[in-house]
This record gives sequence, C-alpha cells and structure tokens, in this order.
Amino acid sequence: MSKQRKYEFTGETKEWGNVTLRQIRAVRAIGLVAAGTIGGWIEKEKNLDQVYGNAWVYGNAWVYGNAWVYGNALVYGNARVSGKLKLSKGVLCSIYSFEFSWQVDLWHKMEKDYKIAVDKHLKRDSASGVTRGGGRT
Repeated sequence: MSKQRKYEFTGETKEWGNVTLRQIRAVRAIGLVAAGTIGGWIEKEKNLDQVYGNAWVYGNAWVYGNAWVYGNALVYGNARVSGKLKLSKGVLCSIYSFEFSWQVDLWHKMEKDYKIAVDKHLKRDSASGVTRGGGRT
C-alpha cells in the first residue's frame, strides 16, 4: 500500500531569475499542518518529499535547485534553500539564503550560542533584580 501524497501545486507561480517557483497546498494533514493549508514555494516536486515524514515549506519560504527538504524539516519565514542542500530535521527560518549543509549547521550553531548568551544575560539580570528596562524588580 502506498502512502497518499502530501501536497499539490496551487497554480500560483512566481519567477525569480530563470527559476519558476510554484506554491503548494497540503492535500492531507501533515504533522501540525491541516489539509488545505497553503504552503510556501518550491521549484519542483523533488524539492519537498511528497510522501514520508512531516517536512513542510511555509509562507514565503523558497526551496529550489537541487535542494531537498524531507523527514521532519520545516522551512519558513523568508528562508531560501537551494543548491545541493538536503535538510531532513530541524527548523530553518531566516532572511538569508542557504545552499550548502555547512551553512545550515553554522546558522543553527549561531542560534544556539545566541540563545545561551541571552539566557545567561537574563539570568544575571534576574539575580540582580534589574529588569531589561533598567528598573528594579
């Protein structure tokens, strides 16, 4: 028994250079995505796994070229995924374009390091009783 397809093309397109991006719509529930939900933009079916996992491209995100989003990966915001990138897990939301796996790995490391730094800062401020606005708690 084969699994049902996850999405279809809406008929909406946008041109970017020599690439035609096509908007997607969920034809069945995919994780937290309800059937009928309008998704992001992909160049071709090979860019987003059509059958397995909960991978999804949201909103204004683009996936094109030889990039492949599969497994449980989520791409949203203004993320641009292209080249030979294969994204199988995690969430990618960015104003930047990603073409290689090492770029995504670096982005996730930067996000993690930033969160650690913010958490340390907030913990220090909490201990001293100083709020972010400069007043006392």
